[in-house]
Amino acid sequence: MHETPLTGIKACVFDAYGTLFDVGAAAARCADALGDRAKPLADVWRRKQIEYTWLRSLMNRFEDFWQVTGQALDYAMESVGLEDPALRARLMQHYLRLDAYPEAHGVLAHLRRAGMKTALLSNGAMPMLVSASKSSGLEGVLDKILSVDGVRLYKPHAAVYQMAVDHFGVPASAIAFHSANAWDVAGAADYGFRVIWINRFGQPRERLPGRAEAELDDLNDVPALVGAG
Repeated sequence: MHETPLTGIKACVFDAYGTLFDVGAAAARCADALGDRAKPLADVWRRKQIEYTWLRSLMNRFEDFWQVTGQALDYAMESVGLEDPALRARLMQHYLRLDAYPEAHGVLAHLRRAGMKTALLSNGAMPMLVSASKSSGLEGVLDKILSVDGVRLYKPHAAVYQMAVDHFGVPASAIAFHSANAWDVAGAADYGFRVIWINRFGQPRERLPGRAEAELDDLNDVPALVGAG
């Protein structure tokens, strides 16, 4: 790690999907049925899922992330030539029990032992986040789960990021926000969080306002960066 440590951090807030939870896990578990369509389906499913959150916010037509995830899956299945209600149901159920990335539990546990508050701040619907946190073993190392259900808008709207400030009662500048999604990084940094980009997928930086203060390949070096090493 060759990043400058962030000072004055009181809480560490994490995006869920792609940051703590592996969004490719549901399709991977159905590889027996999907065959060589597993990766194309997973890629389209994730892309449309994100696009629909943005579009619904712009249209002022909020539906929770479970509904959006199902709609994105319908699109993805059609795009790869699949029409199989039983497989659709299987994929959706697996999305409730996504795997956490291997280092996630250890990093979150380390942060909490060091006295740092931890939270999820996600576009996910609350039942989805609770289910994934329990099944992945992360529930016990998170102080709070914050869902956009409370504001009925999706990231990167400022109202979503404000939920973390309101919950912890500290300024945005005292919160380290972590995301694997470049667009989320831009939104959170523009809002005023101290942002660490967990660039798992080797994405280029978005040409948007707001830049991360640090960039990592995974979560392992987060404690040292936020003064909890």
